[in-house]
Amino acid sequence: MLLEKSTLIGNQTLEISGSKSISNRLLILKKLYNTISVQNLSNSEDTQLLQKALVSEDSIIDIHHAGTAMRFLTSYFALQDGRIVTLTGSERMQQRPIHFLVEALRKLGADITYLKNEGYPPIKIKGKKLTENSVSIPANISSQFISSLMLISAEFEDGLTIILEGKITSRPYLEMTLKILRSVGISTQWNDNIIHISGKMQTEKSSQSIPFVVESDWSSASYFYSLAAIGRETINLKSFKPYSLQGDSALREIYWQFFGVNTISEGAESKISLLPENHFTFPEKITLDMNDCPDIAQTLCVTATALNIPFEITGLATLKVKETDRLFALKNELFKIGGISEITEDSIYSVKFFEPNDHISIETYNDHRMAMSFAPFCLKKSLTIGNPEVVEKSYPDFWIDLEKIIIKD
Repeated sequence: MLLEKSTLIGNQTLEISGSKSISNRLLILKKLYNTISVQNLSNSEDTQLLQKALVSEDSIIDIHHAGTAMRFLTSYFALQDGRIVTLTGSERMQQRPIHFLVEALRKLGADITYLKNEGYPPIKIKGKKLTENSVSIPANISSQFISSLMLISAEFEDGLTIILEGKITSRPYLEMTLKILRSVGISTQWNDNIIHISGKMQTEKSSQSIPFVVESDWSSASYFYSLAAIGRETINLKSFKPYSLQGDSALREIYWQFFGVNTISEGAESKISLLPENHFTFPEKITLDMNDCPDIAQTLCVTATALNIPFEITGLATLKVKETDRLFALKNELFKIGGISEITEDSIYSVKFFEPNDHISIETYNDHRMAMSFAPFCLKKSLTIGNPEVVEKSYPDFWIDLEKIIIKD
């Protein structure tokens, strides 16, 4: 897909689909507790795949590239007494480790075996009643492993205690899961590195219909923050709450501090306005630990490169086991837009900026965030985005929405 050099049209309004992270958590809970109803679900491919898997009666469930679905379904099927399911996915999914989650479930009594490579999908799950009530799991792995356990915890007769070992990664995503559990009537506690979730819903909520309206996706909003920072025009986004469950709402502070993009919330309309300051002085360098919000790191690095602001971003260890090795991919593609950078196991930092060539072709590595995070660079130069349909994983309408707010030069 060719994105020609463009200008941002000021004061346009877009409505982004519901949060994929919230939607996927609620779908698991809805399946476990049929009193929950969900509105404004994400229209992402990941969410659609999870929905399909939850109603399927097949013995083989293929979730393709949907990492969240793989992790959440592993725990869900582990306690479906009497059901036998094989969970599989794409070639890349079969390279993404699931060892720590499987081991935790096995300690709880689950019957799970690997069908190819030890520690990786595909896996065969023989559902059964899980009777243990306490488990330890490393805290510096994907937060989705831990959230997966949390979502099924109330199904244990005495609830479940989860002991987190070491430094916690992506804490806001765990807090999101706990808040969602509480909102549907499940009691939770988190003290230091110990999470306890009580068994079953509170009696008064177990028989009531519980409606849940999913707020729009902050990860998807990140690309428009980038456009506002580079293009210096206001963008309005719906439907966002002033106080969000999502860790990626850290965008508000990050883009204000480093790029002068102010976020104005209008609660009555569930709208936010991204308002760039006209006379903002950009920092000499961006130094940031993004351990709590690694999914927006690619967008920030592209924004900084487009504006020639040096950066050093740490806390990114989980990016190496995403849809692709995102640190490696980011280093390669930043070079094409004029940024020389270096990476470590958990960080990326800029070395030098230069004027890029006129013929820029961005590889997306089958990663939706690579496609969308580089798209705002069209405000600087024309560029081609490879495999543009990859955005369907999280934001199917991205290219349509982008066209609404830019005009070719």
